[in-house]
Amino acid sequence: MTATLLAAALAAAGALALWFAARRRVEVPCTLELEATQERFHAHVHLEGVSPNEGDEVLVHGAPSRIAAGERRTMRAHATVHQASLPRRAWTRLIGTSEITGLYEVGFEG
Repeated sequence: MTATLLAAALAAAGALALWFAARRRVEVPCTLELEATQERFHAHVHLEGVSPNEGDEVLVHGAPSRIAAGERRTMRAHATVHQASLPRRAWTRLIGTSEITGLYEVGFEG
């Protein structure tokens, strides 16, 4: 009986781990707004047809690795959105209040 309960607990933990790790992948068009002026320095992505939520990851394809100082650029690209599962979304919401900087990663690679 103990071995059966242990096997059931391991199976349930495995199923929960798979559900936690599961992600839905969506390809969407997007608009990039890039600016590196004296007044502003930003990079904004406007996704079409999807709104990212807690735990989601967005990868923009075709974005420039740098723009010149004083330049403002708007361009079309496409993005891959990896949507988090319900348990991952809840976990991210729970830990996000104390670790806000761990929720995002922004970089320009050259």
